[in-house]
Amino acid sequence: MKNDRKHELLQQFPQLKELANKDTVLWENTNWMRTPQTNLFTMLEVEEAEETLHRFSSYLKVAFPELVESDGLIESIIKEIPAMKSALEQKYGVSIPGQLLLKCDHALPISGSIKARGGIYEVLIHAERLALASGKLTQEDDYALLATEEFQSFFQQYTIAVGSTGNLGLSIGIIGKKLGFNVVVHMSSDAKEWKKALLREKGATVIEYEADYSVAVEQGRHEAEQDPMCHFIDDENSKDLFAGYAVAAKRLKDQLEKTNITVNKAHPLFVYLPCGVGGGPGGVAYGLREVFGEHVHIFFAEPVASPCMTIGLMTGLHDAISVEDIDLDNNTEADGLAVGRASKFVGKVMETYVSGCYTVTDKELFTSLGLAVDSEGLFLEPSAHAGMYGAIRLLQKGQSYLEQHALVSNMSQATHLVWATGGSMVPTTMRAAYLEKSREIDSIE
Repeated sequence: MKNDRKHELLQQFPQLKELANKDTVLWENTNWMRTPQTNLFTMLEVEEAEETLHRFSSYLKVAFPELVESDGLIESIIKEIPAMKSALEQKYGVSIPGQLLLKCDHALPISGSIKARGGIYEVLIHAERLALASGKLTQEDDYALLATEEFQSFFQQYTIAVGSTGNLGLSIGIIGKKLGFNVVVHMSSDAKEWKKALLREKGATVIEYEADYSVAVEQGRHEAEQDPMCHFIDDENSKDLFAGYAVAAKRLKDQLEKTNITVNKAHPLFVYLPCGVGGGPGGVAYGLREVFGEHVHIFFAEPVASPCMTIGLMTGLHDAISVEDIDLDNNTEADGLAVGRASKFVGKVMETYVSGCYTVTDKELFTSLGLAVDSEGLFLEPSAHAGMYGAIRLLQKGQSYLEQHALVSNMSQATHLVWATGGSMVPTTMRAAYLEKSREIDSIE
């Protein structure tokens, strides 16, 4: 039966064959539009998220003193990584025109990953809704009130639950427990032990599954439905998560302007985002396309074993197709990207927004990890290194995309932005193990 399904899919969508073979691919989205359209989400929701985060800034400064310097803003810097650019060029024999930048979400305050955007925002907006409904808070109040014992006791009545491969669970566990909520994190088999341990240390309840991410989410959702005092943060369907991620776009625009980086027809911006179920990269991509229009070209990066967003967009089936349907095992060291079935909500929104997707091998992730440490003294977790291959894949396999979008003559003025999605909280022992694995791969070559 399973083989029949695979045969049927390969007959209908011949492009799936390379993915089924675990080849590295660059898929170009033929549904991309100069002016993208969706009726599932609006920029108004992004603006509301921005305002909500501003209201919470006084609370965040009290709860997390590391945010005092940024006035309660959870944000990361951008920086040029010229030594990494040279290392990649030398390793792969490709000349990358333009400059290579890193968006340092691996160093975001509080939880050290891109999930500090959407995950923390959804917990904050849920807390605000509860507090406003109770009459204990008005939007005109100083939200530093939320750090008092009164509000801690109030939030202890409620539970927040989430299904996660790791980083989303971390961000929700840290902020949820800080506010006073009970937090339950349903963790898939791919989740790293240190992430589970840190969550337990913070006081969250961790429920482990032998199965993959989809099962953890499904179980978490089911259990939450039985408890009226429980809010389930649904990584597959949440508009609040999506809005929290999308806020990054306007901030990036300001950062680029402050560093005198122009984005227009003559100066295209390419953004490479590691992708799991799709919420983080989807939210960021939505915001970027709304802000920069046709001049930003966004590619999602996925492991060869888990290209769920690629196959969902390629076929138009979204969550109605799984990597298992084409005999892929969803087994990858990139734990944050180990997802077999993409979000239908995000996939549908992205249909006209994203330029394409590409895949990477685990070997490439560890090769990049070693190159980044050696060239820039930069550590990112393996998942985040999927973004490092965007310019390489585009130049190796994306000539037709560059020609179709009249980009060839402007590539020397391009900006390539790798969105570093996680890594600063990885324990020293794990960093050493990852680096050792990178060295072993390098020595075999």
